[in-house]
Amino acid sequence: MSGAPRFTTLGCRLNAYESAAMTELATEAGVKNTHVVNTCAVTGEAVRKSRQEIRRLRRDHPKAQIIVTGCAAQIDPESFAEMPEVTTVLGNREKMELSSWRKLSPDFIGSHEKVQVDNIMSVEETAGHLIDGFGTRSRAYVQVQNGCDHRCTFCIIPFGRGNSRSVAAGVVVEQIKRLVTRGFNEVVLTGVDLTSWGSDLPGTPRFGDLVMRILRLVPDLPRLRISSIDSVEADESLIEAMAIEKRLMPHLHLSLQHGDNLILKRMKRRHAREDVISFCEKVRALRPEMTFGADIIAGFPTETEAHFENSLKMVKECDLTWLHVFPYSPREGTPAARMPQVAGQEIKSRAAMLRNVGKAQVTKHLKAQVGRSHDILMENSKMGRTEQFSEVIFDQPQKESTIVSAQITGWRGTQLIG
Repeated sequence: MSGAPRFTTLGCRLNAYESAAMTELATEAGVKNTHVVNTCAVTGEAVRKSRQEIRRLRRDHPKAQIIVTGCAAQIDPESFAEMPEVTTVLGNREKMELSSWRKLSPDFIGSHEKVQVDNIMSVEETAGHLIDGFGTRSRAYVQVQNGCDHRCTFCIIPFGRGNSRSVAAGVVVEQIKRLVTRGFNEVVLTGVDLTSWGSDLPGTPRFGDLVMRILRLVPDLPRLRISSIDSVEADESLIEAMAIEKRLMPHLHLSLQHGDNLILKRMKRRHAREDVISFCEKVRALRPEMTFGADIIAGFPTETEAHFENSLKMVKECDLTWLHVFPYSPREGTPAARMPQVAGQEIKSRAAMLRNVGKAQVTKHLKAQVGRSHDILMENSKMGRTEQFSEVIFDQPQKESTIVSAQITGWRGTQLIG
C-alpha cells in the first residue's frame, strides 16, 4: 500500500471526526504506506479490540507503518509501544498536529521517538479549525468541545481526553457558515461533554447560548442537531431554543446511565432519576414531538434486581425511544472496577431485557408516525431521516442531500416507509 494512509476507527463519534481530520493532516504531510488505528478506551473490551486490529493489520500489511493513537494509546502508551507490530504511538494532542505527521512521511530526515504522548491534562485549547465537518453529503458533524471535568466512577475517558475545553463560538459559527455554503442541510454539534461548553471561555457562556447564536447568525442553515447532552446541565437558553426554534431538531440523546438513585450516586453522576423525568416532561410540554434516546449501563457493580428494575421503569417513565445499552465491563484504573461485581451472565441477561424494552419503544414510536407528514433529509437516493432521526425508506428514488416532505405510509423493522 503506497497511497494515502488508511484509518481504522474504534469508539465514539468524536473519534470518527478526528480520524477525518487526521486523514487531511497525514495527506498534507505526505504520509504513505501507513495504517492508523484510532483506539477507544471506554471499556476493557474496546482496548482488546484495538490490539486485535493492530495484529490483524500487521499480518495483512507486513511492510506498512502502523500508527496507534486515540484514548487507549493516550492512557497507556507504553503497552502499545511494546507491541512489535506498532511503529509509532501518538497522543490525542499530537495526533492533531501537522508536525507529528510530517515526522512519519518518507521525506522526513532525522529520527523521532516511538512514543509521542504528552500530558493531556496540560492541554488548554481545542482546535476549531480541524475540518469543516464530516459525515454524509447531507449531514456534517462539528466538534465544539473536548475533554471532561467530571469523574464518573466507571469512566476512564477524562484521562484520555483531558479537561473540558471549548471551541470559541465565533469559530464554530464560521465553520457552520462554510458548511452551509458547501450545501450541507444539517449540522450536528458534537463533543465529549457538550453541556459543559463555555465553562472555560471568557464570560462563561452556556451551551444554549452557542445554539441560539448559531441559529441567529446562520439563518440559511435548515437543520441543527445536538448529539448527546447531560440533562442536568441543560441551561434555560437551550430549553428555550428547543421550544421556539423549529430548525433545532426534536431529538435529544441523554447521558442517563442508570435509573436508580443509589447506583447513580455510586457512579458519581450529577443527577437523580427525578431530575431526568422532570426534564423530559418539561421539554415535551414545550415541544410535544421531541424524542429521547439514552445511554444505559446494565449490571453496574452492586446493582441488584431492584436497582435494575428502576432502569427498566425509567425507559417507560421518560418514554425513551432510542436506547444505547452497555453491558458493564470493568475498566482497569476506575473506582468502579474495585467495587463488588455483578455476575457476567446476569449482566448479559439484564442488557438483553433492556434491549427488548428498547425495541418495543422503537416499535411504538414508528407506529405513531404512520399517517403523519415529515420533512426528511435524504442520506442517499432511497433512505433519509425524519426530524426525530427515524430512518425512512422510499420505493422511488429521491435526490440525495435534499429535504423532502413525505407522508409516512407504514413501517418495517426499524424503518418507516415514505
